[in-house]
Amino acid sequence: MFDKSQLMRGTLEGCILKIISLNVTYGYEIMEKLKNYGFDDIQEGTIYPLLVRLEKKGLILAEFRPSPLGPSRKYYFITNEGLETLNSFEVYWNSISIAVRKIIDLEGKQ
Repeated sequence: MFDKSQLMRGTLEGCILKIISLNVTYGYEIMEKLKNYGFDDIQEGTIYPLLVRLEKKGLILAEFRPSPLGPSRKYYFITNEGLETLNSFEVYWNSISIAVRKIIDLEGKQ
């Protein structure tokens, strides 16, 4: 069985950086956006450790802000280093996804 956890973690980090680069947002909203784009298996237990990791790396920053629906929420925004990392991720993802697609589509084309 294919172990997708390593591949998923790196991919999610890049996707989370992209989401945060577009708008300051909070964890639950990030999770919902990921689900809306097809990451159906995403749960809070996956997202929050990745947010902590990205914050420790200095790629995102967080601050508590009042919420209109209850207690304060931790909002995340991207740093300049996070934008550089996102750009590198996008370039690498585009090249690797093309290569992987070519290999997957080989089926008897040798």
